[in-house]
Amino acid sequence: MTKAEVLKLAEEKNVHFIRLQFTDIVGVLKNVAIPTDQLEKALDGELMFDGSSIEGFVRIEESDMYLRPDPDSFVILPWRAGEGAVARLICDVYNPDGSPFIGCPRNTLKRVIQEAKDMGFRMNVGPELEFFLFHTDEDGRATLKTHDTAGYFDLAPVDRGEQARRDMVLSLKQMGFEIEASHHEVAPAQHEIDFKYDEALKTADKISTFRFVVRSIAQGHGLHATFMPKPIFGINGSGMHTNQSLFANGTNAFFDPEDPLQLSAEAYHYMGGLIRHAKGFAAITSPTVNSYKRLVPGYEAPVYIAWSGRNRSPLIRIPAKRGSSTRLELRNPDPSCNPYLAIAVMLKAGLEGIRRQIKPPASVDQNIYQMTEAEKEKLGIDSLPSTLYDAVQELKKDPVIQEALGPHITARFIAAKELEWHKYNTSVHSWEVDSYLSLY
Repeated sequence: MTKAEVLKLAEEKNVHFIRLQFTDIVGVLKNVAIPTDQLEKALDGELMFDGSSIEGFVRIEESDMYLRPDPDSFVILPWRAGEGAVARLICDVYNPDGSPFIGCPRNTLKRVIQEAKDMGFRMNVGPELEFFLFHTDEDGRATLKTHDTAGYFDLAPVDRGEQARRDMVLSLKQMGFEIEASHHEVAPAQHEIDFKYDEALKTADKISTFRFVVRSIAQGHGLHATFMPKPIFGINGSGMHTNQSLFANGTNAFFDPEDPLQLSAEAYHYMGGLIRHAKGFAAITSPTVNSYKRLVPGYEAPVYIAWSGRNRSPLIRIPAKRGSSTRLELRNPDPSCNPYLAIAVMLKAGLEGIRRQIKPPASVDQNIYQMTEAEKEKLGIDSLPSTLYDAVQELKKDPVIQEALGPHITARFIAAKELEWHKYNTSVHSWEVDSYLSLY
């Protein structure tokens, strides 16, 4: 869309307010709301905000930052349509001198996308986001309570979660999403809505939008939607399996009909890059202390760094479809990640694999969860980091992933996550109270 088209549409649809949205380094969606009479000024990139107030952006003496909206991201919020409608625009963050801000996650992904383009590739990404729906208390605060006892693909017409999910799908469709499926997941109160793959930047925008929409619609149903990876001990956590492929000259670069698995050299090398750098980007794709409560054996979450075209226990799975649908599915990302940074580091790792022709190990087609330690060691199967602390240490050792993030985001992200680990490590948790208070 052009600037003129956005202004015309805003007038025709009686839009009164625009939400200028962007994400901070840890992936939290931020927002500056403006009345429509400021829209032209915003589209010209003239709106300033205080960057020192945003996690990991700049120091107070460098606080002036500018929001530059992407006109193609203009959309009216379906639950705020009609008289006094509200729309949104996704923004990039710029410096006062007009240069892209190095600490803007969206700019970071754009930079890695350009790197792929320079190598002749365009990345497509198809995420599968899971989330939980819980009741809120009388004050509207989130709880872990649910009356949902359903499981995988169950149908429960009287379940409020199903009605909320239906409204989420309708809202997403009105905002331009092509919804492929929605269903109840394996754990009580857990749901999944799948939308069609798209180019890397558009998909990152859609992930950010998806989380915003799901939480907003849930709130209207008196429910709380959470993308926390593992809110309840003893049941499955929520993942964001990420399907990815590269296209060159309009053709899927991962497909080769002559290969036994119909995978190209680029597909194998891309996978080799993901495997080599899986530990290094784990802190980005699984970015919270809680993420590593999900990444444990026994709950269908990947723990082991391996690949297979046949089973779901390794880190990387090759879905059965071939031709233009040939893709790799990376299974360790979770929906709490910053989508711009997560896609950037996955793409960077894969491109590094192609550039250096990194060969992946042999596929592992047995259930790794049932293997002994000796069997895994014999096959050379390594494991992902088991804590956020370990993941951050691996990030510190991986110059390729640091290059993808850039020095600003690398330093700020590591500092934020080390502080998060320190707070967690020095807090007293309910398990400790339950286990020790009476005993000692």
